[in-house]
Amino acid sequence: MPAIVAALVPVAYLAWRTGQAGGSAIAEQLGRPRLIEATGRTLMLAGTVTAACLVIGIATAFLVSRTDLRLRAAVNLSASLPLAVPTYVAAFSWRAAFPGAEGFWISALVLTVSSFPYVHLPVAAALSRSDPALEEQSRSLGEGPWRTFFKVTLRQVAPAAVAGALLCALYVFSDFGAVSILNYRTFTQEIYVAWRLGFDHTGALVLASALVLLTLIVLAGEWAAAAPGRRARRESASSRAPVRLPLGRGRPLVYLGLAVLAVLSLGVPGWSLARWTLDGVSTADPAEVWGATWTSLYLSGAAAILTVALVVPVGLYVARRRGPLAAATERIVYVGYALPGVVIGLSLVFMAINVDWVRERFYQTAPLLVFGYAVLLLPLGMGAVKASAAQASPQLGQVAASLGAGPVRRFATITLPLTAPGIAAGAALVFLTAMKELPATLLLRPSGTETLATRLWTYTDVAAFSAAAPYAALIVVVSAVPIWLLSRRIGRQGP
Repeated sequence: MPAIVAALVPVAYLAWRTGQAGGSAIAEQLGRPRLIEATGRTLMLAGTVTAACLVIGIATAFLVSRTDLRLRAAVNLSASLPLAVPTYVAAFSWRAAFPGAEGFWISALVLTVSSFPYVHLPVAAALSRSDPALEEQSRSLGEGPWRTFFKVTLRQVAPAAVAGALLCALYVFSDFGAVSILNYRTFTQEIYVAWRLGFDHTGALVLASALVLLTLIVLAGEWAAAAPGRRARRESASSRAPVRLPLGRGRPLVYLGLAVLAVLSLGVPGWSLARWTLDGVSTADPAEVWGATWTSLYLSGAAAILTVALVVPVGLYVARRRGPLAAATERIVYVGYALPGVVIGLSLVFMAINVDWVRERFYQTAPLLVFGYAVLLLPLGMGAVKASAAQASPQLGQVAASLGAGPVRRFATITLPLTAPGIAAGAALVFLTAMKELPATLLLRPSGTETLATRLWTYTDVAAFSAAAPYAALIVVVSAVPIWLLSRRIGRQGP
């Protein structure tokens, strides 16, 4: 299938090029202090952010799903909306609000308040579907709320929490924009510097390969953690609302904590963007803003069309087949999404430079950038198509076949109409995510091509915050709509 080829090409080419460097060159690069330091810095940041996201995500999900917290829908929305703010936009906001903010702790803070929804959303969904009877039985046997939480509730949502935490770690591994703006050198920044500034191609290849190995280890953990969660969701589903625990005297402290979290995750970015956008609108060049917006729109639209064309056959196959081959096919498609954009971009750049027919046709062209987007975002399209196809009864196709309809006619008259909502949802997700992609765009864009993300990056790099703010605000506005819809859907789940 073309989607499998697209997902594997960058990784396979990166492995081949790294192997071509030779054992001695690889060993020399592996022994350099920068690799060891980059590994240590990346792991320390990922560990800190993941632990903080676990605590915050589980706490907010529990408050929304199991307590008598007032304004639960508003709290759930405020705990979901940080996903609408790309980490590089959040980092820009903090850097613009506090010019001296840089280094490890501010990077950890920004990534934590941007990433904790990856834990909050799946845990809130798991709590809404879990049976509250076990918790009620525990309390009826004399166990207090805290012992019940740790002994019963936490075990029920552990697979969802672990999967969300591993996604947070994966996100930290792949982040490039935030750590670059906040001046904290991790793997992704070291790769970019080695390629763009140091012209150290072998070093960039080895660093990228090492990051791939780290990322695949985390991805394997995510798959292992997600499987029990899927089984648990099939085995139990709540049929009634839980008895909500009273917050009592702790209510003021809970609201204070939620207010602080909202200020850190949404208040600072919102205030900073509003302040600098008001300054920047009067001086911004409308033609430049419109040009970047139009470029982002047509590149993201092309990425959505290509991605959907690639994933529809795979999504239909995975939804209607069981067994090792279907499972392996699904995992392969997810490889590109698990890898950092800087790694995918670097691999495609190397391929465009060194493979003659690719260089002649695609080097420094928009199609190569669109292909890079598709590789990164294949799972977003496939997940939606697969979910929609799984809900469509295969018996309709069998009946049509018995009446003499051929494969093409069955697809056009039955399969396509039934899966159209999933295809549209997948295309929308790909479109919106491609609008925000930064590292792959920086590496693969044709000369002179500017998107909203690259304009923001360029102006932030020279501390021109008022000029960068309109681009950041446009990105956030575009990203907020699907996150709002997602939070409403999660909020409605339950009995």
